[in-house]
Amino acid sequence: MTVASPLPRRRQPRSLQQASLLEAPALLMRKIRGLTSSRTLAWLACVPIALFGLGLFNLAAHAAELPELTPAFLANNLFLFICAILVIFMNAGFAMVEAGMCRQKNAVNILAKNLIVFALAATAYWFIGYKIMYNASWVIPGWFKFGGLFFDPTVTPEMVTEGSLVPSVDFLFQLAFAGTAATIVSGLVAERIKFGEFIIFSLVLVGVLYPISGSWQWNVGEGWLNKLGFIDFAGSTVVHSLGAWAGLVGAMLLGPRLGKFVDGKPQAIPGHNLAIATLGCLILWIGWYGFNPGSWLSLAPEVPYIAVTTTLGAAGGGIAATLLSQFTGGKPDLTMTINGILAGLVGVTAGCDAFSMPSSWVVGFIAGILVVFSVAIVDKLGIDDPVGAFSVHGTCGIWGTLAVGLFNIDKGLLTGHGFAQLGFQIVGVVSFAIFAIVTSWIAWSIIGAIFGGIRVTEAEEKEGLDIGEHGMEAYPDFASAK
Repeated sequence: MTVASPLPRRRQPRSLQQASLLEAPALLMRKIRGLTSSRTLAWLACVPIALFGLGLFNLAAHAAELPELTPAFLANNLFLFICAILVIFMNAGFAMVEAGMCRQKNAVNILAKNLIVFALAATAYWFIGYKIMYNASWVIPGWFKFGGLFFDPTVTPEMVTEGSLVPSVDFLFQLAFAGTAATIVSGLVAERIKFGEFIIFSLVLVGVLYPISGSWQWNVGEGWLNKLGFIDFAGSTVVHSLGAWAGLVGAMLLGPRLGKFVDGKPQAIPGHNLAIATLGCLILWIGWYGFNPGSWLSLAPEVPYIAVTTTLGAAGGGIAATLLSQFTGGKPDLTMTINGILAGLVGVTAGCDAFSMPSSWVVGFIAGILVVFSVAIVDKLGIDDPVGAFSVHGTCGIWGTLAVGLFNIDKGLLTGHGFAQLGFQIVGVVSFAIFAIVTSWIAWSIIGAIFGGIRVTEAEEKEGLDIGEHGMEAYPDFASAK
């Protein structure tokens, strides 16, 4: 009888480098102290099972707390979530427009400001702004709210059965608007403001100033302007004019860029990349379909109508600004076409839900005319607005808000309903302007006093803020035109 000789035993690898793909996991486990016993491994195997069971329990408990999700609940919350994303994406549009219309040597600084401003807005608005605007207690009824931080994200059964928005989706949408107000400021103070000081002001604006004034109108049934009868459907004044006034104060305190005015006459400082500025304009136009239709706050039959009036306002503004630049300058000016489209969008925003379609186009067309003249007037006043931000958001925000008193189907003067609504609109425009100018001047002045001014040095401005503030260039492989 023969006995088969045992097969040669395979040599165990001594290091991970010597191990095969199948051997490596076991070798790694043996290397870790305490994981070699079968009992320990058995307990570890229980961890994912326990976590899985706990997750199922939580899901079951959550499902037990809420009724079956209704189609209206799902549709409304998904709709507003998508709209919030569109408005957030507008930050890319603002960045492209501002960077393209400014000089190459400041491109990094502009992109950095527009990128960080939304992170700042999200933090400040989550920490305190949203609570002030909607959920806090009135300290001065109708005027000023305060009390507590953050917001309660709890979803209640009533929200499901009524098809209401959950707090988190509503917060995200409102946050996107708050960030827009701060982004507008960036354009007015471009190419000469210190990066850190801009960040601090943005925190103050989004965390405190915007929520206080916003509560006057959008805290429905409680804010004093809302009770008065003032109408600003999607924020021509609440968002755009507020940001424009805040930025205008900053621009005036900063003074003009070097070389902008020679012997009191404004000099053109061309932007370095109108291709990305044009792309930015188109991104903003698309984002506005979240801005305006989303302000209905539910997926309703009115939403497509609002999208159409928004489109017509932009079209009218772009056509008017292009034609006027042709008549005044002899050739169509692309920068005015860009600003004309944006002006039309801003102008139609306050009343897009209650303008007729012809009125929407007319409101946008007038906004396109106003933006061209406004840019020239701002220059004549000795104020340096590098991208025409005040003309787009301030001048046309005011016009759009007043246009509600003229063209609103149910309440406008030109639709046969008297002067009352126009009077309410004037009160709202003036109130926001006074509040924004006074509080922004205080905030800018305090920041400047603490940090030794808000403007970069002359040497930094000549070299470019990309190098002075960030130590890098947007286009390092190309010669920079100083």
